[in-house]
Amino acid sequence: MRARRSTKIIGSVAALAMAAALTACSGDSDTIRIGVKYDQPGLGLDEGGTPVGFDVDVATYIAEHLGYTEDQIEWSEAASANRESFLQQGTVDMILATYSITDERREVVDFAGPYYVAQQDILTAADDTDIESPEDLDGKVLCSASGSRSANNIVDDMGIGAELREAGNYSECLELLSNGTVAAVTTDNTILAGFAAQNPGNYRMTNNPFGEEQYGVGLPKGSTERCEEINEAITQMWDDGSAAQFLEDAFGETDFAYEESTPELAPCA
Repeated sequence: MRARRSTKIIGSVAALAMAAALTACSGDSDTIRIGVKYDQPGLGLDEGGTPVGFDVDVATYIAEHLGYTEDQIEWSEAASANRESFLQQGTVDMILATYSITDERREVVDFAGPYYVAQQDILTAADDTDIESPEDLDGKVLCSASGSRSANNIVDDMGIGAELREAGNYSECLELLSNGTVAAVTTDNTILAGFAAQNPGNYRMTNNPFGEEQYGVGLPKGSTERCEEINEAITQMWDDGSAAQFLEDAFGETDFAYEESTPELAPCA
């Protein structure tokens, strides 16, 4: 009798565990976890626990297209250095964090998009008129955030002899620029425009853009179907005028000349 009773108890416990697991899985499907930046004005900035900015607006639009309401989104802070690991470890379902599409990154994650094509530029102190182009950075200290290839584009790809200084994020780069530790900060013009607008009179963009940065929606490897759904959302977002409105909301009060043309979407792998 005890053996039969024990078996029933074990069976009941197993059934309860299975039910709990099914409930947990069901709960997971009721939310979507999205990684965005929390420290980039105009793109992804934490304001009282809720991120705001262009990337956040695009992410919300895509989530709604996928069937999620705004209150079903779980936001996570995605720094440049942890974007791949977040997707590989299942910390988030997708990332929109000025995440440029590159062949190197495609080896470990999938991308939908691009949803926007930015260009690279340079930010200096407001009173520094010596730096107008990448060539002027020769022999100077240049800052870029960990996990970003912006500074490498200048030093490695363009062969300019700048001294690289890596910071944890672009907020730290701005601190180094303010105290004179670095001569300039380089990254996408969208990012630099947001910081310049947040600190009027302190910094100057050269407004001499170069290169191209295709912002993609980062996805776990093997997300072909989800990629296609997101590309549909991106096309619709540009067609119905939402993308242009998001750009105006983010950068309309700055002198940043943002692109308003629909980007050419890459095929989903």
